[in-house]
Amino acid sequence: MKNTSYTIYIEQDEDGMFIGSIPSVPSCYADGKTQKEMLKNLEQVLKLCLRNADVKSMSKTRFVGIQNVEIYA
Repeated sequence: MKNTSYTIYIEQDEDGMFIGSIPSVPSCYADGKTQKEMLKNLEQVLKLCLRNADVKSMSKTRFVGIQNVEIYA
């Protein structure tokens, strides 16, 4: 089996839940009470998404970075 790396976006909502997503894989999201639980759930979701994925629809983008921007209105 081939190892592949994925960039995961991790957020924490107002209730403290961790939400992870893999932008390069359509509909690949999971949550958990802890980051560890979320990552475990996301790994299971990723396996399902890859099994059912249309390879042509998967993004070929790569993560470059995150930048904060202040907007004065």
